[in-house]
Amino acid sequence: MPSKKKIALAAAVAAAVMAPSAFATNGYFAHGYGAKAQGMGGAGVALSQDALAAATNPAGMAIVGNRTDIGVALFMPNRNTEVAGNAAAANNIKYDANDEDTYFVPEFGYNRMLGQDMSFGVSVFGNGGMNTSYTRNITLFSSDTGVKAGVDLSQLFVAPTLGWKLGDNQAIGVSLNLAYQRFAASGLHNFDVAAQSSNPGYVTNKGYDTSTGYGFRVGWTGNVSQTVTLGATYQTKTNMSKFESYKGLFAEQGDFDIPANAAVGIAVKPAAKTAIAFDIEKIWYSKVAAVGNPLGPVSGAGVLQNTLGTNNGAGFGWQDITVYKLGVSHEISGTVALRAGWNHGEQPIPSSQTFFNLLAPGVIEDHLTMGATWKLGKAEELSVMFMHAFNNEVKGSGSIPTGFGGGEANLEMDQNSFGLAYGWSF
Repeated sequence: MPSKKKIALAAAVAAAVMAPSAFATNGYFAHGYGAKAQGMGGAGVALSQDALAAATNPAGMAIVGNRTDIGVALFMPNRNTEVAGNAAAANNIKYDANDEDTYFVPEFGYNRMLGQDMSFGVSVFGNGGMNTSYTRNITLFSSDTGVKAGVDLSQLFVAPTLGWKLGDNQAIGVSLNLAYQRFAASGLHNFDVAAQSSNPGYVTNKGYDTSTGYGFRVGWTGNVSQTVTLGATYQTKTNMSKFESYKGLFAEQGDFDIPANAAVGIAVKPAAKTAIAFDIEKIWYSKVAAVGNPLGPVSGAGVLQNTLGTNNGAGFGWQDITVYKLGVSHEISGTVALRAGWNHGEQPIPSSQTFFNLLAPGVIEDHLTMGATWKLGKAEELSVMFMHAFNNEVKGSGSIPTGFGGGEANLEMDQNSFGLAYGWSF
């Protein structure tokens, strides 16, 4: 039998090479990190439970102690779109964006106390979700029936983290977020021309391109009484290298940074075996030009005035969102804990911006979650989680410009996810 150290190393490598795709929940951020938090609607800013804590609040690593956590989620999105009332040979067509509809999303965490008051750990986790895998071409994007439309964005974080206890009641932490992302687009040939792009030939069907970068996350948590804990965290904008193969598609010549975000949380223990956690998170999607720039004006001939690839190039028009996460955990015995949660996030796509978002219909708002943990001994445990993201539809309003035949692009999505994690303390 392999040792736990070898298992942990193999899990870390697997998580690092299997960057997750299609994890579209709160925009393209995951609803939570770590199976325990995921079972509680993603809440965890003031309630750290495992070595994935740094993904939510790095101060929590000083709280969780010596432990390792390995997890994987089976993620199943259902994406459907429609073009209605269009005069350019694409009228009343429903598109199936689920040519690929099952994804495995790994994550890994390791944490060690360096004395009584300091910790060092590494959390490996991901985001994704600007993802579609169409079974055919979208006529408005390409007349080539032999090329399927779609995009695939995934982001992986490796977060070395230092945490410090400040006395008995408070802790702070800082993570260096080393980020890797990859992207591919297909079936966008109508925009791969000089009239539409500053760099034709670098818009579509270039295979996967990658970029790297870094940012920081800082956090604080503190007990304000025996039953109430508060927390706060902030992640800087992550500056990424450019997608050179798609410099004619994304604004700022292929730049695609990861937006800043911040959260505050509270955890209350009304009884010794019960915890209730509530977080509020803000994600600034509009501050990343490739994501936040609107489509902009279009000429009567169907030419984008905000030429793709330029600093003001047409984008997806995503707005900033606020996310609310509520979860409860209750130990029903000395070996079993049950969890449930609710996650509500404003979806980021205005009804006027649904046209380009046929490629990225991240319109989920409400999630129901459940989870449980079984202690397998003094040091080992097994956790499971389930998440259902309820169907949400955004109907376009003036979304397809008259230069592209007018009408509306309508977006719809629902999701399910099952997760399994194994953790042990040492």
